[in-house]
Amino acid sequence: MTTLTEQPSSPVQTEVFGLRGHAGTATLAALIAVLHRRSTQDNVRVALVDGTGRVGATICADVSADTTFGQLVELAAGTSPSLLGEPFDIEYQAGAEPSEPVSARTGAPVVLQTWTEAGEPVGRLAWVPASGSPVAAAALVAQLQVALAEGGGDPETPVSALPLATEAELARVLEFGGSGVAPVPAAVIHELVEAQARLTPDSPAVSCGGTTLTYRELDLRAGRLAGRLIAEGVGPDQIVGVLAERSVDLIVSLLGVLKAGGAYAAIDPDLPPARIEHLVGDTRATVVVVQGRFADRVPQGTPTLSVEDSGDGEYARPNLTPGNLAYVSYTSGSTGAPKGAAIPHAAVSRLVQRPDWADFQSTDVFLQLAPVAFDASTLELWAPLTIGARLAVFPPGHVDLEALARTLRTEGVTVLWLTAGLFHQLAALHPDAFTGLRHLVVGGDVVSRTQLAQVMADSPGLVFTNGYGPTENTTFTACWTSRTAPLAGTVPIGPPISGTRALVLDSGLRPVPTGVPGDLYAAGEGLARGYLDRPAATADRFVPNPFGHGERMYRTGDLAAWQPDGSLEFLGRADRQIKVQGFRVEPGEVEAALLDDPDLHEAVVVAQLDGTRGKRLVAYVVADDPAEVGASGRSAQFREALRDRLPSYMVPWAIILLDELPLGPTGKVNRNALPPARRISRNLGSEFLAPAGPVQSHLAHLWSDLLAVEPIGVEDDFFELGGHSLIAAELLGALHTEYAVEISARTLYLHPTIGELAEAIEELLADSAKEA
Repeated sequence: MTTLTEQPSSPVQTEVFGLRGHAGTATLAALIAVLHRRSTQDNVRVALVDGTGRVGATICADVSADTTFGQLVELAAGTSPSLLGEPFDIEYQAGAEPSEPVSARTGAPVVLQTWTEAGEPVGRLAWVPASGSPVAAAALVAQLQVALAEGGGDPETPVSALPLATEAELARVLEFGGSGVAPVPAAVIHELVEAQARLTPDSPAVSCGGTTLTYRELDLRAGRLAGRLIAEGVGPDQIVGVLAERSVDLIVSLLGVLKAGGAYAAIDPDLPPARIEHLVGDTRATVVVVQGRFADRVPQGTPTLSVEDSGDGEYARPNLTPGNLAYVSYTSGSTGAPKGAAIPHAAVSRLVQRPDWADFQSTDVFLQLAPVAFDASTLELWAPLTIGARLAVFPPGHVDLEALARTLRTEGVTVLWLTAGLFHQLAALHPDAFTGLRHLVVGGDVVSRTQLAQVMADSPGLVFTNGYGPTENTTFTACWTSRTAPLAGTVPIGPPISGTRALVLDSGLRPVPTGVPGDLYAAGEGLARGYLDRPAATADRFVPNPFGHGERMYRTGDLAAWQPDGSLEFLGRADRQIKVQGFRVEPGEVEAALLDDPDLHEAVVVAQLDGTRGKRLVAYVVADDPAEVGASGRSAQFREALRDRLPSYMVPWAIILLDELPLGPTGKVNRNALPPARRISRNLGSEFLAPAGPVQSHLAHLWSDLLAVEPIGVEDDFFELGGHSLIAAELLGALHTEYAVEISARTLYLHPTIGELAEAIEELLADSAKEA
């Protein structure tokens, strides 16, 4: 607070937006409530400053969702009577700290400051410079006025439910939310593809690894599969599993399921057998379409059809409406079981038909890169095939950044969708990969503004979109599209897209004004029907829209705030769901899997940064007999057990055994008090063999730094230690710098141990020496 008495280098004009004349205690209560709501901080401190800049009193308020306005008034009443006995002005500064004490004014101004738990200042209410934002200041004062009137009228109102918006502001933010009506009537997706096949039958539709199908050929092959599926009993709203890797066969399979009237549930062949069995069983799939080499991965007793087999193509076309089911996409479940979001054709149609955030063209080439079980694939697949563009499918297997850059060039890709993590790595290691693109779409996490600015500077004319949206609202809810990177701050997520209605509401389902965080809800034509065969979970997340006529809205679990221009600012998760390697993970599902082990009776899973701008999972567990289970080898056994049940990105990087979990005052686990896991002991069940020789030793040291694991053995697998594609990119870059040889990601995936990779590097070095 010492800056209040510092003298400025030049006079600073001020503009005052006052609430003069209100009783001091009630006004301070309103100030605390508004500051808590705007900052989302539970610890709020209010400093009362007199006309000389002297701090006369400080109020420290611990505010929770249940704190009432009356309780805040009581708290304010205990402060300095000398300062509260006079009327005072409330003023707001949205920028640098003030540098001039208040000149002679009636009463004492109020300066508000919030601190983090670590004691760092994060926000301030003070003077408003004339060059600042009078609109923001006036909006804040309006919120204070509403809070004061509503709280004074009903002191028992919880702060979390305290209305803050005037009638005019309510109308404004509801207009920001959009209509929820798509620009064109909803359509059945495969009928849009069939229309393109009639319009441009000889145009290339899909290509992969040297194989290309025209629209006529794609429609014919998918129609033959549809006939065989119908013969197996597939019809409207019946689910068909698709077990195939990225390929032309995969696209034929998905389109064939839709043409048969069914809905596809894509299943990654690389999932653990138990996970595949669970997904097939949960969908109650009528049949599974499979590439022949994966037939043995389908659970016994489940009917299968090989996509490679042919049929006569004769079948009775099913009668479908846009309300029929198109696909099921599984999300991580807080109860320990994944939930299948049931997506209708209308939701996909709203995404791909005449989007207001993009101008896709029939001359475009889209890359299909995302796992089809991931809802990003919805845009990749059906945007090009419904407008007559070409879909270039990235070859199957792990994503190799070098191969990705090469594919973008050789296939002439013009529209690319990447997760934020993959974008960051590609921008760092292959910045020239973006030069041929027309439209780059990134989503799934926070985008680096500096890397985006560099990419856009190197690729003049590139259109960029930052997309946000949960699976339950079909890929995107809001999009920010621009030809220039933002000059400061974070990359916005933009306004709601066409066909979507967004609402930012408080705990009482009332709209909050601009600048105030609230729970983000999505409505409109992009909504899923709900969760497959989970009525309770559906009722919990898909709720009646109080501002719609019989429509539903989806509670995203995210926090957001409206900006004055109608864009949404994303503020993170309101619950614990997190993103790991581009996938949405509910820690509760991982915790439930851990607690299936009879030796464990408590488990908490949290996320921490992994050094690549991504996150990794860390599990803290308590065993029934810590003395017996305390060895690090037991932690490795817990991880190995999870590998048989969960996808690799859901297996915690570290499992740390504790005597007990730290609890907060309410009896809940205090996650902030959990010990950090900066480096962990080797967590594999295999025998440790020490590295030998300079290359093995250097690799072990490098892996240890990147993976934060020690020691590293000769036969330890990079990916079993917690490595993934983003960390692999860091490793390959470091090896290129050290040895001056090109080592592809494929080499690492084929030789994932220290011993194997060292041998491959030594061979490259020997070949390089011969050429020299």
